[in-house]
Amino acid sequence: MKILIQKFTTKHNTAPFSQINIEDYLPAFETNIAIARAEIDAITNNPAAPTFENTIEALDFSGDALDRLSSIFFNLNSAETNEELQKIAQEVSPLLTEFSNDITLNEDLFKRIKTVFEQRATLNLTTEQTTLLDKKFKSFSRNGALLSEEKKSKLREIDTELAMLKLTFGENVLAETNNYQLHITNESDLKGLPEGTIVAAKALAKSKELEGWIFTLDYPSYIPFVTYADHRELRKEIAIAAGKKSFQNNEFDNQEITLKIAKLRHERANLLGYETHSHFVLEERMAQNPDKVKSFLNDLLAKAKPAAEREFAQLTAFAKSLDGIEKLEKWDGAYYSEKLKQKLFNLDDEKLKPYFQLENILNGAFTIAGKLYGLTFTEVFDIDKYHEDATTYEVMDEFGELVAIFYADFFPRKGKRNGAWMTSFKSQYIKKGINERPHVSIVCNFTPPIVTSEKSEAKPSLLTFNEVTTLFHEFGHALHGMLANTTYPSLSGTSVYWDFVELPSQVMENWCYEPEALALFAKHYQTGEVIPQEYVEKIKESASFQEGMATLRQLSFGLLDMAFHSNNPTEITDIKAFEKTVFEGTSLYPDVVENCMSVSFSHIFNGGYSSGYYSYKWAEVLDADAFAYFQEKGIFNKEVANKFKENVLSKGGTELPMELYKKFRGQEPKAEALLKRAGLI
Repeated sequence: MKILIQKFTTKHNTAPFSQINIEDYLPAFETNIAIARAEIDAITNNPAAPTFENTIEALDFSGDALDRLSSIFFNLNSAETNEELQKIAQEVSPLLTEFSNDITLNEDLFKRIKTVFEQRATLNLTTEQTTLLDKKFKSFSRNGALLSEEKKSKLREIDTELAMLKLTFGENVLAETNNYQLHITNESDLKGLPEGTIVAAKALAKSKELEGWIFTLDYPSYIPFVTYADHRELRKEIAIAAGKKSFQNNEFDNQEITLKIAKLRHERANLLGYETHSHFVLEERMAQNPDKVKSFLNDLLAKAKPAAEREFAQLTAFAKSLDGIEKLEKWDGAYYSEKLKQKLFNLDDEKLKPYFQLENILNGAFTIAGKLYGLTFTEVFDIDKYHEDATTYEVMDEFGELVAIFYADFFPRKGKRNGAWMTSFKSQYIKKGINERPHVSIVCNFTPPIVTSEKSEAKPSLLTFNEVTTLFHEFGHALHGMLANTTYPSLSGTSVYWDFVELPSQVMENWCYEPEALALFAKHYQTGEVIPQEYVEKIKESASFQEGMATLRQLSFGLLDMAFHSNNPTEITDIKAFEKTVFEGTSLYPDVVENCMSVSFSHIFNGGYSSGYYSYKWAEVLDADAFAYFQEKGIFNKEVANKFKENVLSKGGTELPMELYKKFRGQEPKAEALLKRAGLI
């Protein structure tokens, strides 16, 4: 059974996807958990006195086969799932939670860790070793090692239930996304939609053996529809469908699950001696506590709200003058914003898309990574893939040494969850003098290539500008993973404080707005002509278009997250009513009765962003300040790039983020760069 072992006999030790049968997973998990348990027992029962090497270091390198298996399985469950995988996930999650609890609640193991921790002043450890020791001690003390047996038992119950609830939450959202389709049979209902969107909808209908056109809640279908369709009632229908995912009192309803997750998190925090879940989470973040986060969000809100209200008033007046719309609704926002943007800047995605062929954008990201960090990306065809849409690359440094294996998977399909993310199939670490290189992946849902019906002429994947920045964002995360260069796996790559993890991704987006960078990849897919300078200027001009409204929207999500997690959620009885109260200070559009965002807010109830959604804005302050440094010295300045690589990208979580940032920048970040970039000052 190929997936029982951590070291595969494949090229670069890559995941042997084609050799794995679905029925192999469950026995493989059971075997690898048993192997990992034996490794933990060996550390715990070691007759030698506890040392950094035989306890802390040994613990960090334990369970590597199980980690490898978990990364393969759960990545597939996000990018290429099916009912069988989801069923296995439901069986495996409690096993992994139990195993994790068995480690953190192991008294004898904790005694060894505590002994080493108490000797730390005399051990002459490196900065990375000190960080690892501190992290291991806290991972036990913050997860129940100091609790009574009765409370430890309660903690196990909570963690097992939470693992199951989070899985079910995500599965319900995916099911609701897949269950909806807008079926159009009257061609006049397509008025306003771009040709590519219409052709894709026709192809989808044909694949389902239906006449006409089908639109779904997948972003490449949904976003163009609400942005361009002239038919207001149909925009309303699909927008309401998107907003009521898992809020329909059916088998996929998440209302009860959402509340349960929030309440169990609160109960868990209380059990561990913390006031709320946010107090627990933020102790290990740059922000440190809920008050600091709320102060940060409200300070930005005070600066953004006047601009947002001005922008909304302008949009409302524009919609009224154009179409006599008396009251702007949520399904009008993207549509009239796009029309207003075209009027103000004479710039729309349909003009830009011919210059943004996916392959060119990806090669542009590769070229920029080459200029900044000396990397080269070569597509290879002898590495196993989990789906034919994925592409694989060897990443080399300037000395011809392997840096990473890179997977890219760009198009929506039934078994893939919505959105875009970076992940890894194998971590980087150094063991026995060998620097194990990482296997990193980015997964997106971009507009796929299309075939025009009349001439059957292939048309490549042409991206919207928003999709271009998304690709660069995820590629920034990927660079953080690929350039990792630490000794210990738990401190490697993106294993950093959650409010620091978005810095490498968000800073990368800045190159999408620079003429010098755009010239490298924004070329017309038919003529090869570089994007005209007037378009570049308009992209830059329009970058802060409705930035007040966009900021308000992001802040509303951060405030909702904090409302759920920095207070006692046991008093919440009605999620919709609770959400509406939280959104009062940030709402611009009228409320939609049928909709509730919380129940499909996967970032905080299924992903890892609970008490952490603010980190997108937090990281924007960092990224604007960091990119200002690049602009000052030159956007391809090797000295600045090297400082960023050495102090941020390669260091992972080996030091406190602010210390790493100051080593790169020479000072703490200032919010002015962000406010200036956003046009808020």
